[in-house]
Amino acid sequence: MQNNSAEIPIQHAKGIGPGRARLFACLGIRTVGDAFYYIPHRYDDRSHLKPLNLLDPGSAETVSGTVISMDEKRRRNGNFHIFEIVLHDGSGYLKVKWFNQPYIRRNFKLGQTVVVSGMVKKNTFDMPPVEMDSPEYEIVTDDGDSMIHTKRIVPVYGLTAGISQKQFRKLMFSIIMDHAAGIQDPLPARTISKNGLAGLAESVLQLHFPTHADDMKELNSGSSRYHRRLIFDELFMFELGLAVMKSAEGRAKGISFRSQGRLRNTLLKLLPFRLTPAQQRVLEEIERDMKAPHPMNRLLQGDVGCGKTVIALLAMIEAVESGFQAALMAPTGILAEQHFMIIHNLIGRLGLKTLLLTSGTEKHAEICGADIIIGTHALIQEKVVFRRLGLVVIDEQHKFGVVQRALLRKKGSSAPDLLVMTATPIPRSLAHTIYGDLDCSVINELPLNRKPSLTRWIEASKKDEIYAILKRELGKGRQAYVVYPAIEESEKMDLKSAAQGKTAFERRFPEFRVGLLHGRMKAEERTTVMALFKKGEVDILVSTTVIEVGVDVPNATVMLIVHAERFGLSQLHQLRGRVGRGTDESHCILIAYHPLGEDARRRLKIMVQTSDGFRIAEEDLGIRGQGEFFGTRQSGLPELRHANVVRDAALLEAAKAEAFSLIAEDPELKESPFLKKQLDVFWKGRVDLFSTG
Repeated sequence: MQNNSAEIPIQHAKGIGPGRARLFACLGIRTVGDAFYYIPHRYDDRSHLKPLNLLDPGSAETVSGTVISMDEKRRRNGNFHIFEIVLHDGSGYLKVKWFNQPYIRRNFKLGQTVVVSGMVKKNTFDMPPVEMDSPEYEIVTDDGDSMIHTKRIVPVYGLTAGISQKQFRKLMFSIIMDHAAGIQDPLPARTISKNGLAGLAESVLQLHFPTHADDMKELNSGSSRYHRRLIFDELFMFELGLAVMKSAEGRAKGISFRSQGRLRNTLLKLLPFRLTPAQQRVLEEIERDMKAPHPMNRLLQGDVGCGKTVIALLAMIEAVESGFQAALMAPTGILAEQHFMIIHNLIGRLGLKTLLLTSGTEKHAEICGADIIIGTHALIQEKVVFRRLGLVVIDEQHKFGVVQRALLRKKGSSAPDLLVMTATPIPRSLAHTIYGDLDCSVINELPLNRKPSLTRWIEASKKDEIYAILKRELGKGRQAYVVYPAIEESEKMDLKSAAQGKTAFERRFPEFRVGLLHGRMKAEERTTVMALFKKGEVDILVSTTVIEVGVDVPNATVMLIVHAERFGLSQLHQLRGRVGRGTDESHCILIAYHPLGEDARRRLKIMVQTSDGFRIAEEDLGIRGQGEFFGTRQSGLPELRHANVVRDAALLEAAKAEAFSLIAEDPELKESPFLKKQLDVFWKGRVDLFSTG
């Protein structure tokens, strides 16, 4: 009978104890189960080490030899130190060097057997003919466990200070051999069979101490069938949690909104434009959900400037006309203020009341009298009480997450409908992962007569060219944004600051009015500056990234981004989206300063090549990686340690299908108690998955 050895505290494992348990905890290993999933970052094939006389310069190798000589060299001023050893294996010789690590001398003795891993170089000065500089190394001793460290495929782990590779490997060997056979497999047998997965116990054993040299390439690339099993498990648990949430919401009793459409039709007549076919399609999808008896859970995606906010407003009007309140939550006070200004001006003409609630406002008592409440995280404070909350809209969803939206939904007396929006297009693979519990709508076209911005990457030295474009556009009566990455001059970072920029542009363009906007200003000051800019009473708005989203001034035709190399790709695209919102040609100018890193060059080139937000999102994901792209820490989602949703897209699809199929059959996992327990562990501290339904 299997026992769940994974739950054993790591200090109770053989050879660990309290002291080493503290070291293991630094690596995130607190239980035997954590050790199972602490996978080596590399494998060395020491079963057949290459003889030293066959080493070729330019190749990365792991080799072994006996220390036959040691030497230290210093420059006269003592600022440069070299420690050298020469290894011999009976066939040839290898010189090994370490630079400016004088302490390393204490680790070596003549006659020791040493394993080194590194790049082989030609020794151009003397013999032997080949050398390695600063390789990883391991001293092999005849202590009865040499079969763990040599004559096999050897795992190489990430370490923490206080424990050597050899000590750690020996302890891991003991843990795996003593406990791996006792792993209880949480996956249903049919899922394992259908997807051709390796057994969990076998996978853990082979990932830590492989027995097949033929698997070396796949092991080191993370593509072995044993890696595949752990990746599938992780994606399955991820999708299973989303499936549970979606199922629980689907079973919950929701609100069937029933309005006559009078207010919506009046608002549509007040708008200075007609909805695009894509907007109309998405609005119909949302209205269909709102009429259903179960809570709506819908994601609204679309590129910058496609008109998501007006669709959200029409949905909120539907809720209000049905006798409910609607709430819109934005990630920053500035964005909340922008939404409030736009929505307040529109629905005030319908006789409806809006309220702005941020951390700097104390208007909790007024909430019950408002129809639409717009705010930040302040909306989910305990003291905030709604009269009858029927619809929750969350903007820039990737900056919130499942926890925050769950808290806001709990403010309703019954389960409110949920509409989450993002102006950051998300690759399909990531949308599947982050929003697997949501239905998805995409506005895939821009309003009629909207022209893409002409984007140019201009060197900082060509300021006359930049100023000429600005002067030409301002001379036509147009307006411009100038965005800086900092508010004030920093001594630590050589950045042009917004405060300096305002002064510089006032000197350069004395005939034009220059305003300043940044996040440290009081809300009233920000509102005043933005109002002046919207009215055309400020010609050049010098700002930080507070205008990244939510600002809509059709007369602005120039976006000048200073130190563009310091901005992320998604952020650059969002900033570019502030212009080109009218029918006139607009310009996005990227000013970059040297030195430029490779990633910065890649970002700037992509910005010049395309204005397609979804392509930019894919490129951004490739540059930043999945963890930073969707920010698991911010979104409240479990971190994926082994899986990569781009690389493992096929496994993600399979895991999603299996997870949602299982929950369709057994919504509360009553037939799979161990799987339910493991799912709770995987999502622990983020969402109480089984609190509803």
